[in-house]
Amino acid sequence: MSGYRVILVGTDGSDSSFGAVDRAAELAAATGATLLLATAYSPMPARQRAGAAEQLGDLAYKVQGSTPADDALRAARGRAVAAGAADIEQAAVEGEAVDVIARLARERAADLVVVGNRGLNTLAGRILGSVPASLSHRAPCDVLIVRTTDGR
Repeated sequence: MSGYRVILVGTDGSDSSFGAVDRAAELAAATGATLLLATAYSPMPARQRAGAAEQLGDLAYKVQGSTPADDALRAARGRAVAAGAADIEQAAVEGEAVDVIARLARERAADLVVVGNRGLNTLAGRILGSVPASLSHRAPCDVLIVRTTDGR
């Protein structure tokens, strides 16, 4: 494990992804690696954005642009610090999760990608492909799939 210099962990703000953040942060703390917290997001379509602005008023900014992704990263950073990670970077990138994480792994020369197992054993995951399964084929480095759900 001491060969890991950059550990990238994908998070979407879910409990499952936070389990992966916890494990990645523990590894980063143990190895002295940089921890890169990453999340992918899709911008809200204009019609939805207008409806949200009407419903939420002054709080509409919370669902626009990268704000939800930034919120997930902020929460993930807090967990990573609590787990002992010291060198932490963040990236919120527009796009599909697998594409974003694989691209960031290449661009940032990650040695390890960490993701939760959510979606591996679901019907949708088997038919459409899950993020962990797809990353295991596309990532340019080691992939650690953390058991964050009971697999059902």
